[in-house]
Amino acid sequence: MKTLDILIVDDEKNIIDLLTRVVKSEGYHVFTASNGFEAIEIIQKNPIDIVLTDIKMPEMSGITLLNEIKKIDESIEVIIMTAFATVETAIDALKQGARDYIRKPFDLEEVVEAIQKTAIVISKEEDHMMDTEDSNEILVAESPCMKELMKMIHKVAHSAVTISIQGETGVGKELVARAIHNYSDRKDQPFIKVNCSAFPETLLESELFGYEKGAFTGAFTRKLGRFELANGGTIFLDEIGDISPLIQLKLLRVIQERELERLGGTETIPLDIRIITATNKDLETLVKQHEFREDLFYRLNVIPLYVPPLRERREDMPKLIQGFINIALNHHQMNHKTLAEDALYALTHYNWPGNVRELENIIERIIVISEGHQINLKDLPDTILSNQKELTPQYNAKIETAEIQVITNALLQTEGNITKAAELLGISRRSLHRKINKYDLHIS
Repeated sequence: MKTLDILIVDDEKNIIDLLTRVVKSEGYHVFTASNGFEAIEIIQKNPIDIVLTDIKMPEMSGITLLNEIKKIDESIEVIIMTAFATVETAIDALKQGARDYIRKPFDLEEVVEAIQKTAIVISKEEDHMMDTEDSNEILVAESPCMKELMKMIHKVAHSAVTISIQGETGVGKELVARAIHNYSDRKDQPFIKVNCSAFPETLLESELFGYEKGAFTGAFTRKLGRFELANGGTIFLDEIGDISPLIQLKLLRVIQERELERLGGTETIPLDIRIITATNKDLETLVKQHEFREDLFYRLNVIPLYVPPLRERREDMPKLIQGFINIALNHHQMNHKTLAEDALYALTHYNWPGNVRELENIIERIIVISEGHQINLKDLPDTILSNQKELTPQYNAKIETAEIQVITNALLQTEGNITKAAELLGISRRSLHRKINKYDLHIS
C-alpha cells in the first residue's frame, strides 16, 4: 500500500496542529488548510487521497467543500469532522459522498481508525484497477508448468488453508497471491500485503499486530495492525524467510489460535483470515540451520506453490511481452506499436535472470525510447543483443542484417561522413570504421 497524502482542513490552528502530529506519526503525508478555498487550491496542485475536514467553517462549509472536491476528483475520500453532529447531518454528508464522519470533541483513536479504514478502501480500489486492467495481460498460462500452477490456484482459492508461494526473485509471487484472493470467496474483502524484509524487527511487530495508546514512546494513539486490517480477507506476507525468531513465535500463535493481541493490550481479537506467504529462500534449509522454526514452517507450508522462472516457460513469452507492451502504451498514453519478428525472437530467447520484473522494466524502456510504430531489433538493450550463445546461426544473421541496415542508413543521411554517422549512431569513429570494414560497406 502506498503512503497516502492526507489534507486536514480546519479553521482552528490548535486542531490542525494536533491532527497533523497524530496523522504524521501514522506514516502519512500531511497537507493543511485553514479554509475551503485553500483546500481546493491544494487539491488542484497535489494528488490528495483523503481529506479530513471540519463541517462548520467560515465562508465555505465542509459540506460545500465535499461537493467541490467530488467535482474535481470523485476518487478523493472525505471524512467529515463536526461538533454539531446530528443524525441528519451525518446522513446528508454520507449521501453526498463522504466516506465517514467523526464527532468533536473526537477521540484521536477514532480519527486514526477512520483513516486506516479509508486507506483500506483506497487500497482495494487500486487492487481492483490493477486486477481488471493488468492481470489478464500478465498472468499468462500457455506453458505446461503455468497451466499446472493456474489449475492449483483455482483448486486452493476457496479454502482457508495457508499457502506458501516459492520462486526466484521477480517471478510474480505477489500476482499469484492476488489471483488466489480474487478467485476466492474473500475477493470483496481486503488484500493486505506486507514486505517483511522492509521493516526492522520492532517496527514489523507493530505493523503486523498493531499497538495500544501508550504501548511505547511515541504511541500517541491506538494503531490497527495489518492482520486486523485484513480481517475477513487475505494477508500476504512477502519475504517471510527474513523474519526474526520473535516474529516467528508470534506469527505461529496467530496461525494456531486465529487471534491476536495488540502490543500493550489485553484484548483478544479474533481473526478470520487467509494467510499467504512468499519467499525466494529455501525454508527447509533454514530449518536445518535452526534459523527458522520447524513448527512454523509446517504451518506455513500446508500447500506449497512453485512459480517457475521465465526461462522455464518460454511458451508464455509472446503473450506476456505483448501484455507488458499494452500496459506500457496505456500508461504512457502512446499509440499502438508492433513487435518485429526478430525482436520477439531475441526477447523470447533471453534468459531473464530478473524474471517478470526485469521483462516489465525493459519493455517499458523499449516503448519509451523506440521510434516509429514498430519495435525492431535495434531498439533492444545491449544485454539482450549480446546474448548470442544460445541463438541459432540464422538468428545471428538477422542481427548482422539489422546492423548493416542501421549503419547504411546513417551513412546515407550524413552523405558518407563517417564522423557524423558515428555521432548519429552513438558509437566511436573507430568502432564505425571496424564495422564498415567487417561488412565491406561502400557508400558513394
